[in-house]
Amino acid sequence: MEDKYGCRGLEIANTIWRCLEDWGIDGKIHTISVDNASANNSAIENLKIYVKNKRRLLCEGKLFHVRCCAHILNLIAQDGLSEIKDIVDVIRDSVEYVRRSDARLKIYFEIVKQLNLPDKKLVDDCRTRWNSTYEMLAAAIKFKDVFPRFADREPHYYICPSAEDWTKAEKVCSILELFWTVTHIVSGSDYPTSNLFLNEVSRVKVLLDKKSLENDIFIQNMVARMKNKFDKYWGDTNLLMSIAAALDPRCKLRALELCFPRLYSSENVEKQITIVRKTLYELYSEYVTISNIEDESIGEGQRNKLSNRDLANVETQSGWSEYAEYLKSVESIQPQKSELDLYLEENYYIFEKDKKDGKDFDVLEWWRVHALKYKILSILARDILAISITTVASEATFSAGSRVIDKYRASLTSDTVQVLMCGGDWLRKRFGVKKKSLV
Repeated sequence: MEDKYGCRGLEIANTIWRCLEDWGIDGKIHTISVDNASANNSAIENLKIYVKNKRRLLCEGKLFHVRCCAHILNLIAQDGLSEIKDIVDVIRDSVEYVRRSDARLKIYFEIVKQLNLPDKKLVDDCRTRWNSTYEMLAAAIKFKDVFPRFADREPHYYICPSAEDWTKAEKVCSILELFWTVTHIVSGSDYPTSNLFLNEVSRVKVLLDKKSLENDIFIQNMVARMKNKFDKYWGDTNLLMSIAAALDPRCKLRALELCFPRLYSSENVEKQITIVRKTLYELYSEYVTISNIEDESIGEGQRNKLSNRDLANVETQSGWSEYAEYLKSVESIQPQKSELDLYLEENYYIFEKDKKDGKDFDVLEWWRVHALKYKILSILARDILAISITTVASEATFSAGSRVIDKYRASLTSDTVQVLMCGGDWLRKRFGVKKKSLV
């Protein structure tokens, strides 16, 4: 299997690299976000070698491989639903049985009215999208008392879920509700910045830990599978997600102090925080080096424009150099703190509109406003926060089915597909149009 994935990974890497060369960005790549297919691990390792031959990777490539957060949540959620597959089928068939006949709907509505339930709506689901299945279950659970009464009045209805079925469905939905919420946060047509993800991932871990302690054997077995998959992908520090959280002026390193105890064992928390802090300083140091090289090249160009006579005039017209030498001899010069030190030491930013859920805070705008104060750090923050940590659009995030480009569009050339997809995204962004959901 390793040989199979290795060959497939090499093929993927070569294809991506040819595209990067065609687009002229092969020397500008810092990170690549991919889903968690086995062949992608091999593909990324090969791509890392190709990129290193072009330029030096930031932090020696520690941030190069970005795992798709939405895809991981998708896999974990589907593990949960697989535990009640038979129950899901029974509830789905019951919903379809009621909704496919006006006469049955009339009986159903009469029972809903008799029970004085506030809602009346049942929804169908798309079998290849777990969020759609979750929404179908969540809606049907509200009417769990309706179906037995419906069975009493409808002689051909033989698939009524049992009380135990409803209980298990409720327990699974209580877990999937958070996955549904978090997945909507980390993906969308207007992609959020990467500082939001660490806290959402830690919320998932807290929920799984809490549910694993319940006495219910059914829940323990289901959560055990989900936790194993969670630890498989997030067992080590996710550097990009953690550094992005530290670059949120409302949180800084406090974000790690809050989230890491939820994600790691107590003896491992300090080690993981140290790794993130060290990588953040290493990353900043590399940006300082890049900035100094650029400044020197600009300064050299400006100096070359000055003639010897100009330099002589500067020397004779200003007495500052003499005064500066005197100051150096009598004053002790304190070591200057870096922008990163100043940023981490100053007070946390409090955003009044942000007290409830943080959705109104534009972290990129904050760094733009503070670009003069943090000349280098603001560039680093812009680059890190803009990295996408999900590889799919919102309507495909929950999908267990096929990819965006299906067999009916396979006859289009790659250039045509690229133009259509990019053009559609740009026009929607320009005119504020939301992409229609397929679920």
